[in-house]
Amino acid sequence: MTESPRQRILVFRALPGLGDLLCAVPALRALRAGEPDAEITLLGLPQAAPFVQRFPDLIDRLEVFPGFPGLPEQPVRQAELLALLQEAQGRYDLALQMHGSGPISNVLVSLLGADAIAGRFGPGQWCLDPARFLPYEEGQPEPLVWLRLAEFLGYPARGEELTFPVHAADREALRALPGAGTLAPGRYAVLHPGASQPARRWSPRNFAQVAQRLAARGLRVVLTGTPAEAEVTRAVAEALPVPDVLDLTGQTELGTLAALLADARLLVSGDTGVSHLAAATRTPSVVVFLASDPARWAPLDRERHRVVVGDDLGAVLAEVDTLLGREVARVR
Repeated sequence: MTESPRQRILVFRALPGLGDLLCAVPALRALRAGEPDAEITLLGLPQAAPFVQRFPDLIDRLEVFPGFPGLPEQPVRQAELLALLQEAQGRYDLALQMHGSGPISNVLVSLLGADAIAGRFGPGQWCLDPARFLPYEEGQPEPLVWLRLAEFLGYPARGEELTFPVHAADREALRALPGAGTLAPGRYAVLHPGASQPARRWSPRNFAQVAQRLAARGLRVVLTGTPAEAEVTRAVAEALPVPDVLDLTGQTELGTLAALLADARLLVSGDTGVSHLAAATRTPSVVVFLASDPARWAPLDRERHRVVVGDDLGAVLAEVDTLLGREVARVR
């Protein structure tokens, strides 16, 4: 008996943030459960490589997105784009657009030459295939936008929650960082003041006030951030009225950051990738929304993860106190 060829699926999601990738996990999980033997390729940005390596059960390979006219995430590398379009012809059984509402991304997906294409389309846009395209819904939680698409395509949900595997090697790498070996699980809180967009950053002075409250509750304060956010975390550190703060800015890779969060009592941050990582590790969090839509980007579990909209220090402190009054289960 001749074995049927392996299904080949391409998922286009070339958004730049960690949170953008984590929000796709529920849909990818449903897709994998429905196509357990398929080769699933992510067409994404180069920085998606650590994410792909972390989820070999969901994604088999990364195809680096060379840019496309009208999409701002990546300058167009024309020769590589032409090569991608040529090499993709007839290669994929399904090309799935999970990049956005579709005015430009659907054009790209339609040019890949897949046997079938699927995705979402915005108001007034042409629907490429009513059997495989859903209208894009504004104001819906980002993980559910794409999970509902997977369900529409016949792949039942395998849970709505975000997940992130934390390995023993991640915990060992965390303990090897200067000062991190003294952190006791459940006895520290993480402050992440930075964000890729300055408009999403809460003031350093407010973060310092939160740190004071955390220290008063007996928690050690840990600062995190990317190397590009060093100036922001430095401003917080300089305003801190509490001693014994551990600053890990620029020292954590994706795995060590996840390990740090998994054992933290609490995270306080703006709307940025680390808030989605906290949702994936089930770390209680308070997320401050200043310039983005909480209906779309806030964690789904509003009991474990509290949302404050606007520059309201009192509201953040109140949510911190609420979460610290609860017992939590940890990811091990």
